[in-house]
Amino acid sequence: MTLEVESRPSDSPYIERVWRSRSHAVDRMSSVATPYWDLVFWEHRGQVHASVQGPESRASLAPVPEEATFFGIVFSLGSSMPHLPVRDLVDGSVVLPGATRRSLWLKGSTWCRPGYGNAEDFVRRLVREGVVERDPVVAAALDDRPPDVSDRTLQRRFAAATGLTRTTIRQIERARRAAVLIGEGVPVQGVIDRLGYFDQPHLARSLARYIGRTATQLGDPDPARPLSLLYKT
Repeated sequence: MTLEVESRPSDSPYIERVWRSRSHAVDRMSSVATPYWDLVFWEHRGQVHASVQGPESRASLAPVPEEATFFGIVFSLGSSMPHLPVRDLVDGSVVLPGATRRSLWLKGSTWCRPGYGNAEDFVRRLVREGVVERDPVVAAALDDRPPDVSDRTLQRRFAAATGLTRTTIRQIERARRAAVLIGEGVPVQGVIDRLGYFDQPHLARSLARYIGRTATQLGDPDPARPLSLLYKT
């Protein structure tokens, strides 16, 4: 029983990560919180599906089709599809109709379906055609380059571009980093000190809310209850 997951970073400013996976005798997984939205394709019993998956504000259980293959493009913070506002996708998704092994239907047009190796080319076309945009104010704030706007304007544009507040995003990303460190064998106290948690109960609450696992479970994972994509940034 396993969920094989492979991923890679990207040099595109619009892409956070590209991933693919395959399921074997697993019917559900723990979907960890993520501030990112992604475009996902999966094939199961000869049927091809596609959807836009929104940010997830907390951990949840998600069904996994048996013997299915998946491919996804995780978009960077600040990137969005204006015709599908990110704030309306938080903890939800939108099914894209007409997906096949060769194409998909998106914003009124047919597009060649991308693959693991050419995701950047596909996203470049989306950007060129105005399907995907990136807010430069949000991008500057994320790069620690204070934009020349008021705090209220920044908060408004941040919420519009990401669907979440900056505080929530920081909390989610810290919990994800903690989960990776614990999985690598870093002692709990070392994780607390490194990431600035107040104490062990504070870390435990964060892991429960955003990862859906205890520190003990992360240190000794159960293959029958796999986690969704986690990676070291």
